[in-house]
Amino acid sequence: MRLVSLTCSNTEIVWALGCLDRLVGVDSNSDFPPEVARLPRVGPDLQIDLDRVEALKPDLVLASLSVPGMERVVEGLQARQIPHVVLDPQSLQDVYNDIIQVADLLGVASQGRHVVRAMQWMIAQARGSLPNWVRPPRVMVEWWPRPMIAAGQHSWVTQMLEALGAENAFAHLPVRSQPLTPALVEEAQPDLITVSWCGAKKLRPEVVLRRKLDIPALKHKQVFALEEAYLGRPGPRLAEGAKKLAELLRGVPVWQHGGRP
Repeated sequence: MRLVSLTCSNTEIVWALGCLDRLVGVDSNSDFPPEVARLPRVGPDLQIDLDRVEALKPDLVLASLSVPGMERVVEGLQARQIPHVVLDPQSLQDVYNDIIQVADLLGVASQGRHVVRAMQWMIAQARGSLPNWVRPPRVMVEWWPRPMIAAGQHSWVTQMLEALGAENAFAHLPVRSQPLTPALVEEAQPDLITVSWCGAKKLRPEVVLRRKLDIPALKHKQVFALEEAYLGRPGPRLAEGAKKLAELLRGVPVWQHGGRP
């Protein structure tokens, strides 16, 4: 089966399923595993070159709606009658379901179940390394700095944090993500901020630390770089992201663990 992947997360799902040799083309941003560097590129996620996709004669295109605006790409695939499947996960369970769906389509159903179990095990191990807090630490996963954009309720980040005994500081916002005002951030009172800027060449926690906001994360300097590759790609590497989040959460000030109110 000849596959073309249009997002990093889809490429990484194919890799985790042991089917990398079936990929004949990927989007311009796919950078993991290193072996994909040799594959033909079909353009960035919002500007996929459908002529290139068609020329690769795929049996199946793994499309996505995880990036706003990709609807146009999907419409183009439909118009050209190019065989495709669209992955559009919002929750962590959706990510697991997508992995199993792709595994079924590729005829490696058992490997799909294995990948999901391995992810769940890794996340459970990460949770086991953390204390039982008096209250869950509130985490702000920041996708962009100006304006501040963070993950909301309808993001797999919410379930990832819950699985670690923490919480998304913006889980009360019924969105995938949204721009935030300083007032909204101060109201949420995040204890920790991850600088996970999408598409940024360099992550700069110091930019966040300079903000004049009255929040615990800044007061206690709990602001850290955590690559978007581990949090923003709805695929198997989210489990690694949970492990990295756990490492950061272990540094939350001791008073969060019940030392003092």
